[in-house]
Amino acid sequence: MSIFKALAFCLFAAMSFTLASCDEDMDIQQSYPFTVETMPVPNKVTKGQTVEIRCELKKEGDFIGTSYTIRYFQFEGEGSLKMDNGIVFLPNDRYPLENDTFRLYYTATCDEAHNFIVVVEDSFNNSYKLEFDFNNRNVAEKAKSQTVISTDTPKPMLR
Repeated sequence: MSIFKALAFCLFAAMSFTLASCDEDMDIQQSYPFTVETMPVPNKVTKGQTVEIRCELKKEGDFIGTSYTIRYFQFEGEGSLKMDNGIVFLPNDRYPLENDTFRLYYTATCDEAHNFIVVVEDSFNNSYKLEFDFNNRNVAEKAKSQTVISTDTPKPMLR
């Protein structure tokens, strides 16, 4: 009987250690960092000209059910931003981002310089901001200045 008691004690001890190591509040990562990469775009645009901005959402992880939205705000100039699915953006309105790769089309409607941001947000309140600066060709040639698009080192926006 002593072998049976010793075996029962060992089994009880093993079960106790196994159950004690379980964490009821196990952390499951749902929110993953992401960036938005763009192909190079021209730094000058004229009235009536449309510039294609090719974008790709780069996620460090993927949690089922995560959704992404996109919005834009124009600081300077006048123009319109349209998605490859035909949606014309209104400033600061959020639109669902359905694909990881997408194209934006900016059309200048004035002879001024153009400056706007595009913000992609996920359902966990993480966001990523891209800023675009376009000079008007006529204005830039007269002023002999050059503007560079600042999409190579965008930073996530913190809330």
